[in-house]
Amino acid sequence: MKIEIMTLFPAMCEAVLGESIIGRARAQGLVEIHTRNIRDYTKDKHRRVDDAPFGGGYGMVMQAQPIADCFRALCADWGSRPRLIYLSPQGKPLTQQRCKELARLPHLALLCGHYEGVDERVLEALVDEEISIGDYVLTGGELPALVLADAITRLLPGVLAADAAYIGESHYNGLLEHPQYTRPAVWEARAVPEVLLNGNHALQEQWRREQALERTKRKRPDLLRAAEHGEWAAGERIETGD
Repeated sequence: MKIEIMTLFPAMCEAVLGESIIGRARAQGLVEIHTRNIRDYTKDKHRRVDDAPFGGGYGMVMQAQPIADCFRALCADWGSRPRLIYLSPQGKPLTQQRCKELARLPHLALLCGHYEGVDERVLEALVDEEISIGDYVLTGGELPALVLADAITRLLPGVLAADAAYIGESHYNGLLEHPQYTRPAVWEARAVPEVLLNGNHALQEQWRREQALERTKRKRPDLLRAAEHGEWAAGERIETGD
């Protein structure tokens, strides 16, 4: 898979993309993630990419020309048109299901806005989809783009040790993940549940399912309605009870 982040701050993105699991996945060729500086495509001699909004108002707006030329150059370099996603607080909320869907695509381009956003004509002419990572506003789209790139990359084949590394995680199947423990078995008088120590894998799997359901009821009851119509990783119906 290829992902390209269109940004005014490529160094900010590269500082994250070179680390941890994503960094290893890039080094191993499991995913291609590149950054492209929108400022390189401005026709302004001072490298400006923004201007005051028509009609007045606070702040500056990113101009259409540098963004459009940046995207068109990207398409020419790739030899195809990727799906263009604009990271925006006005977009649809990002979900694990959408990450799974996007991970199946061969190419993605992520547009990072700044200031008061981008000229609306960019959205009309070029953007395929707007995605939000939450109902709040950040100073730019770089952090949301990195969140999306991370969430997608870890679902790609070979990035994690095995599919089981993410299948039981929170939100993958509509529920929150079960509690996790590691050594020592007793820490400050708090013991690991006995079921995790007895070697009975069937009982352990049953405990994980029960704990995931209980945790979801307690922390995110809003997820249960969706979970009632979904399935657990093993293909079993989720029974939520009363």
